[in-house]
Amino acid sequence: MKKLPELMIFDMDGLIFDTERLFMMKKNEILTEYGYPARQEDYVQTIGLSGILLRDKLAELYGPDYPADEISAKTRAAVNTYMEENGPSVKPGVRKLLQWLAERNICCCVASSTRRVYVEKYLRMAGLEAYFSFVIGGEEAERSKPEPDIFLLACDRAGVRPGNALVLEDSENGIRAAAAAGIPVICIPDLKQPSPDLAGKAVAVLSSAEEVVPMLSGFKCSA
Repeated sequence: MKKLPELMIFDMDGLIFDTERLFMMKKNEILTEYGYPARQEDYVQTIGLSGILLRDKLAELYGPDYPADEISAKTRAAVNTYMEENGPSVKPGVRKLLQWLAERNICCCVASSTRRVYVEKYLRMAGLEAYFSFVIGGEEAERSKPEPDIFLLACDRAGVRPGNALVLEDSENGIRAAAAAGIPVICIPDLKQPSPDLAGKAVAVLSSAEEVVPMLSGFKCSA
């Protein structure tokens, strides 16, 4: 990829906000209450998943009787309480990157496995909503990551060809989804480094969003 993208597609949890770690912590507390093992290696397997794929993964990890809806609802409530009291923690470099993109009139959107109502709420709380032209929540895509649906939906909504967009993701499932969509992806890992095979599918693997501006600065303006 040598040109600036026409569309920047941001994941949210673990990419814009440090919410993936928070969600894992709150969920682990509830898992322990219910007598389930609370392991990071289990949690990272669910990152980026939603809908039936998430349910299947949870059943695989915790058994067919796992009360997915109940534990998910309690976890979300605990996260929301924390957010109301403390606000969302924006990851390093994200504000600077969004300002840089805005100055160049590059369209930005969020495509998250989290429900849209929560994405929009957290963006408002952080004062970031004005940077994004639109938001797509996990419930709006027919299939969740690692399938490409949500990213292709973002391109369609923006009227941009997949090859002219750029995804920012923290998870392996996000890399898989972007690759399947034919969209270049930069990975900024959060809870887990991508495997060598998946890292090879990314334009770059960076340590933080602070490194994105220097990288994009070397790209040419789109025609």
